[in-house]
Amino acid sequence: MSSKSRLLSLAVSALVAQAAHASSGGTAQCEALGAPNAFAHTTVSSARFVAADPGKNLPAFCEVTASVKPVEGSNITVVYRMPENWNGKMLGLGGGGWAGNIVLPTAVPGLTKGYATAQTNGGHDVTNVWDTSWAVNPEASKDFSYRAIHVMTDVGKQVVAKYYGQPHKRAYFQGCSTGGRQALMEVQRYPKDYDGVIAGAPVYTLATQTSAVWRNTIFLRDGATLTPAQIKHLNESALAECDGRDGLVDGIVTDPRACKFDPAQIQCPAGTTNETCLSPVQVKAVRDLYNGHKTPDGKTSAYGLSRGGEASWLVYVSATKKPDEQSFLAGSSGQGLGGLRQQLFGNPQFELRQFNFDKDYVTLKRSAFAAEYEAKDPDISPFINNGGKLLMWHGMDDPGPSAIATIEYYEQVKSATARKVKALDSSARLFVLPGVYHCRGGPGADDFDSIEAIDRWVEQGQAPNAMKATRSTQPAISRPVCQYPTLPSYNGKGDPALAESFHCK
Repeated sequence: MSSKSRLLSLAVSALVAQAAHASSGGTAQCEALGAPNAFAHTTVSSARFVAADPGKNLPAFCEVTASVKPVEGSNITVVYRMPENWNGKMLGLGGGGWAGNIVLPTAVPGLTKGYATAQTNGGHDVTNVWDTSWAVNPEASKDFSYRAIHVMTDVGKQVVAKYYGQPHKRAYFQGCSTGGRQALMEVQRYPKDYDGVIAGAPVYTLATQTSAVWRNTIFLRDGATLTPAQIKHLNESALAECDGRDGLVDGIVTDPRACKFDPAQIQCPAGTTNETCLSPVQVKAVRDLYNGHKTPDGKTSAYGLSRGGEASWLVYVSATKKPDEQSFLAGSSGQGLGGLRQQLFGNPQFELRQFNFDKDYVTLKRSAFAAEYEAKDPDISPFINNGGKLLMWHGMDDPGPSAIATIEYYEQVKSATARKVKALDSSARLFVLPGVYHCRGGPGADDFDSIEAIDRWVEQGQAPNAMKATRSTQPAISRPVCQYPTLPSYNGKGDPALAESFHCK
């Protein structure tokens, strides 16, 4: 055998051995992970092997639940699920609202692809996404703000290596909303944790919460609340003016920034009323809702909502009734700020309904909590110089965190990072999805395989261009997911329900 053939044979044998090892594991190996002191600062409460469930398309996997206490006062629950047919990679998953996420359904897409998944409760067990009472513990506050995902990742890599008998080859993180903020926090604070990061609709600053407060305080005004019929007519009127600018009338305003629809167009004529037209007070309320609010120095303290996305207001905005005090303190109207009044304003009795979007916003942004919670550093050069890839995305009709805020952050990244790295575009890209609400839903195409995209980018160097998204509700459509600043535009021919009939313009 020639030396070249011998080397080839050895290489093939090594790959076969690696593949066999990657598929190893089982009940005994899984239960062994529960041994005392197997991992530093970590107590394993459960290590069990779960049989495959073909009916749910689930592979067999080892599930490890543990508590990690990196410092006194911290208690981070982590859950790892390691599939029988491992692909050699780990996938970290983010939470939502003010809560973590350790449930199995979130891990299923990754497990079925062969990823070992990692999840955490974010440092507290409260699952009500608006309850922030846990933040009175300063260590729990740090955990949720930045530490829990990093600890989950660090311990997870050890668990994976011990179970499979070899280290992971790649590590990715995927999150939307709070998970999107956690994704950016990993990129900014811990640039070596992940090879690829997916940040969807990131709640990366407290402006998301103050924006929600602004939107809801608008409807504290007498006569400002709307009826469902008025909201429906608003939506239809905005679409009538702005839909079709992409070459197709399909119920989607492709670029809401270019839509100038004025609600005064459907104001009731003087001395008349009907079930769909608006009073002058309602016209002003809707204008304010669209426009948001800026502080005297030009900073946005409340982002407006998209024209064409009014159908989401019934779910996300208290537009049809005045928000009560309780909803501001603990509910969606106050976006969880009720439990953070001491940390943000130094006053546990602070009245959120009287929030001053100039003065109080500045106080909030200067708080110690904001400093540890916000993931707004635009210099991500350490992550990129370490070989990391960042895929950001946001639905243009998001009624929660504004897509405009994410675009602003991406532009800041380009300005702050481009000077320190070569070819920023090959390492960080943003995609905006017209007609899509918060992480999912809406008239747009909201479902695309970001995991496959980030894996191809990292492994093969193929940066995503126009990916393909489908709509999860009927009638089914598909659309290209275009790299910002391009957007889908109809070709003028072809089936308007298919992505192939569009190009990114």
